[in-house]
Amino acid sequence: MSDYVLSCCSTADVTRELLEERGIAYAYFNYQLDGQMLKDDFGQTNSPAQLYSKMLAGADAKTSQVNVGEYVAHFEKFLTQGKDVLHVTLSSGISGTYVSACAARDQLAEKYPDRKVVIVDSLCASAGYGLLMDRLADLRDTGMDIDELAAWAEEHRLEVQHWFFSSNLTFFIRGGRISKAAGLVGGLLKICPIMDVEPDGSLAVKEKIRSKSRAIARDLQKMEELAQGGRNYTGKVFISQSECLVDAEELAHRVETTFPHIDGPVRIYPIGATIGCHTGPGTVALFFWGKPRE
Repeated sequence: MSDYVLSCCSTADVTRELLEERGIAYAYFNYQLDGQMLKDDFGQTNSPAQLYSKMLAGADAKTSQVNVGEYVAHFEKFLTQGKDVLHVTLSSGISGTYVSACAARDQLAEKYPDRKVVIVDSLCASAGYGLLMDRLADLRDTGMDIDELAAWAEEHRLEVQHWFFSSNLTFFIRGGRISKAAGLVGGLLKICPIMDVEPDGSLAVKEKIRSKSRAIARDLQKMEELAQGGRNYTGKVFISQSECLVDAEELAHRVETTFPHIDGPVRIYPIGATIGCHTGPGTVALFFWGKPRE
């Protein structure tokens, strides 16, 4: 039994059951739907289908990171038990939650001088963040101490590759990630932008592909180019999706066929409310261990 707690946020976009099975604590992000403050609670309050239905009907959706007070309460649960905490945050390239977590750590340092809270910026998002947490749990279970594990995370976090596309640009346009003009043209031409997470943890449009089938093929091609070991890749593969399970299953099938040595079947997870408020429905994201992002 380790003397520290490994922790993340609900924006890791895996299931609550997986995090609990792996012994990973978590804090909830927040979001607002037509002014009502809600928890990003793995779809318990609003299932993905309910959330996207409300968004498509015109509901105003806004996200809110874990604030300093919420982090203080989350960390203090473990500090009072005599446990240190290693908390890995959602990428600072898309959220200010890393700053909030560090502020909470600093507030608690004087009150608990014999305890330690270590904060690591994942520079990852959605189930890519979840894939990193899953590996960290493996390494913790081998006996890595808190400082060794934090150092490993910072050294290897950019090896988590994120490649995703969307067939519905509505909410990318609303959020300002794609211009209205580009979105209009993209919709008419059935463009699916191929995006990734950059080394600084921000999102970037890399290519513009016509049709979902070609976008799926391009994601698969990027994995062939970048995965550790190429087609002999032996790591885990996670996919997240927002109300387009058929597309995600098609990509998963092609990954399993192309990479016969992967660790178990491809795991498919729904995109959670925080990320989903920005993507809306129609997004498929592929995550695997690969060459460091550059």
